[in-house]
Amino acid sequence: MTVKLAYSSNAYMKDSIVEAVQRIAKLGYAGIELMADTPHAWPLTTTDEQIADIRRALDDASLSISNVNAFMMNAVRDFWHPSWIEPDVAFRRQRIEHTIAALTMARKLGAPSITTEPGGPLETGMSRGWAMETFVEGLTEALTHAERENVQLLVEPEPDLLIENAEQFIELADRVRSPMFGLNFDVGHFYCVGDPLPETVERLQNLTKHYHFEDIAASRVHEHLVPGTGAIDFKSVVAAIHRTGYDGWLTVELYPFLDDPDGAGSAALEYLQPIVHSA
Repeated sequence: MTVKLAYSSNAYMKDSIVEAVQRIAKLGYAGIELMADTPHAWPLTTTDEQIADIRRALDDASLSISNVNAFMMNAVRDFWHPSWIEPDVAFRRQRIEHTIAALTMARKLGAPSITTEPGGPLETGMSRGWAMETFVEGLTEALTHAERENVQLLVEPEPDLLIENAEQFIELADRVRSPMFGLNFDVGHFYCVGDPLPETVERLQNLTKHYHFEDIAASRVHEHLVPGTGAIDFKSVVAAIHRTGYDGWLTVELYPFLDDPDGAGSAALEYLQPIVHSA
């Protein structure tokens, strides 16, 4: 197994994407997850010239793109809104158009995949059945574009959103038919909802196309911590990933550490490298 470690640029929301590329490379990561949001690369306004600038910065830094993170939409509202299940059709449409634009941008950047949020929060009185149908409908449209661009569209389950756990993701996967559909397996998120990590890694191995790594406290409160400072047993997680034969990216995601992204990223790399290499 040859897995590679990347660092998500969403820890560098106080910096430009070119600055983030340079700083992540200096830390020693092999890859970067590029945030498809302000202030890095909002797909609807990022020009081909800007994409060329990003590609030059990546080449200069000898850094690869592990994934394009199209989860957050701070340019419009926040992390989750607009979601795939907004009651307002026009607002919901912004999520679909953002995803489609992110897929095109990913193809221009040479990225293998983008990630998106898992349906959004269920509002009071909202039917889960309606929410699932609406989510699948929007995903199906976006996946048609993903097939044209030959870029994978990965859904990332998260606590308190429509798709939280392995069982719900499998239900979603059973309703989606596209070779470009897959799972962004966020280790911390599955830990938060109580899914046993080594077993869940193996259970979802045929759907998993990319991993997010962050630690979580023993309380299982959804707050991203530097790997090695929480309760997750990363040795058993990486061993399980090794058993599946996965050969791709493990991206460290530490967006709460905006005041010291270098320190957090460096500590994560120092902790994870020996574990990954020994596997």
